[in-house]
Amino acid sequence: MLSVIAYGLAVVLSLFCVFIGARFLFAPQASAAGYGVPAKDGDSAYLTIKGVRDLSYGLLGLALIAFTSADAVAWYMLVVALCPLADTVIVLRHGGTKAVAFGVHFATAVVVLLNAVLLFAL
Repeated sequence: MLSVIAYGLAVVLSLFCVFIGARFLFAPQASAAGYGVPAKDGDSAYLTIKGVRDLSYGLLGLALIAFTSADAVAWYMLVVALCPLADTVIVLRHGGTKAVAFGVHFATAVVVLLNAVLLFAL
């Protein structure tokens, strides 16, 4: 049962990264506002970089789930949790709300870290 929960959560988190990355590529302005820091004119390169980053993280997560061990996926989740932690700081430092910083980004980091713990337990 723990295996199903741990891998299920890993799949959901990875698919969510794919979705976020694709959204930043296809609807960058709306995605930036949802991220917590609205984009300004001329920010399109940075929004594209974020989209490619998140899309790549999601696809890498799915590949690791499909082709490696629980330990490899756990280490990946542990390392990838740095991104939403950094996003929390970025939102706070650039005028975003605490609600988005902690309710979205920090909460995501906690869930990713929890997933790493579950995967290490397998």
